[in-house]
Amino acid sequence: MSGKSIIFFDGVCNLCNGFVDFVIARDNKDLFVFAPLQGETAKEKLDANYLENLWSVVVIGVDGKVYTQSQAALYVLKELGFVYKAIYYIAKILPLFLKEAIYKLIAKNRYRLFGKRETCRLPTPEERAKFLD
Repeated sequence: MSGKSIIFFDGVCNLCNGFVDFVIARDNKDLFVFAPLQGETAKEKLDANYLENLWSVVVIGVDGKVYTQSQAALYVLKELGFVYKAIYYIAKILPLFLKEAIYKLIAKNRYRLFGKRETCRLPTPEERAKFLD
């Protein structure tokens, strides 16, 4: 796990799980591991306020810095490589307040728009090594 960024996500959110699937499919350099915000790893590594606000993806970068909301998503895109890094740089042009407003609007409505699972995601056997909980 050393040298990898941790992506914490809402384990029952279909949109969040789709984001995890997106990252796994494109993480050719094996840069990321995953843990649900509802899990033990999140309780150990994150302040309680992150656990109360399950609407935010949280990333702990390899530098130890904590990224949330749009900044977390953009951090992941930047690390995934060329095409996604281009999206990152395009998004950097937008003011932070606008990126956060868009993120919050989607996050606030994610269950209604994308649905919700009854339980947290269970990784497939092939994915198991990428999940901390």
